[in-house]
Amino acid sequence: MRYETIADIYSANSRIRERLADTLSSVTEDEAVELPDGEKWSIAQIVEHLALVEDGTSRICAKLLNSARSDGATSDGTFVLTRGFGEKAVEIDGIKVEAPERVHPTGNLSIPQSMERLKASTSAFDALRPDLEQFDLTAHKYPHPFFGGLTAAEWLVMVGWHEQRHNKQIETMLVRIRQSPPRS
Repeated sequence: MRYETIADIYSANSRIRERLADTLSSVTEDEAVELPDGEKWSIAQIVEHLALVEDGTSRICAKLLNSARSDGATSDGTFVLTRGFGEKAVEIDGIKVEAPERVHPTGNLSIPQSMERLKASTSAFDALRPDLEQFDLTAHKYPHPFFGGLTAAEWLVMVGWHEQRHNKQIETMLVRIRQSPPRS
C-alpha cells in the first residue's frame, strides 16, 4: 500500500477495519474460542490482542503528537514512509513474531467486547487526526519492539498493517476450523 498523506493512512486503516469486521461477522461463538493445532491464540484472543495493541498505539501517537505540537513545526499533511520502515515491513511479512507480554490477551473478552474496544481506539485516533495532519511528526519517535523508532504517522501505518496481518491469520484459522471434523 502506498501512502502519500495522513488521510491516505486513515482511509487504508478504515478499509482494513471493514474487512476485519466482515471476517468476524460470520464467526460463531464456538469458532471464536477454538484453538486449532499449532496456534497459540483463539480468534477471540487475537481480536483482544488487536484491541490492546491499538489502545496502546493511540496513546503512543498522542504522546508523540504532544511533543510535535510543542515544537510548533507545521506540516502540509503529506507523509513519507522511511526506508527502514519499509524494509522491516517486508522482513516481518513472512515471519511469526512474539508479541510483548503487555499485549497478550487475557482470554476473558468476547469478540464483540474486543470490537467495542477497537471502536474506542478508532475514536481516539480520529480525535488526533486534525493535529496529525497539521504538525510535523518527523522529529519525534517511540520505539517499536521490531521496527525500532517510529514516528506517530508510522505507528498509524503499523497499526493498520498489524490488523491486516492478524485478519489474514483469522481467515486462515476459520478455513481450518470449518474444514476440521467436529470434536466429540
